[in-house]
Amino acid sequence: MHKLMVLYPDPDHFRDYYVRNHLPLVMRMPGLLAWRYSFEVAATQGQSPYFAVFEAEFADVAAMTAARASPQGLQATADVANYATGGAVVIHFPVQNGAC
Repeated sequence: MHKLMVLYPDPDHFRDYYVRNHLPLVMRMPGLLAWRYSFEVAATQGQSPYFAVFEAEFADVAAMTAARASPQGLQATADVANYATGGAVVIHFPVQNGAC
């Protein structure tokens, strides 16, 4: 599994647009297995530099790359400037599963 994570530092004009406009674009991306978000990002010590986080799961890095390069992925990427006035930090990584 491969995960894409987006961290947002600026809350201005964000929440309503994000839920009503941006997430429906994201849900159309091919190969998307699961997604989740939160507006309640906290640091274990001090203040978090981010107020929102988004996670998307894909089968592997190739699926994520194809999704981001698709017309739907390009549209979702271009839409970020419409609500994330402070920009966004985008990271991705393979997920290693652990057992309890």
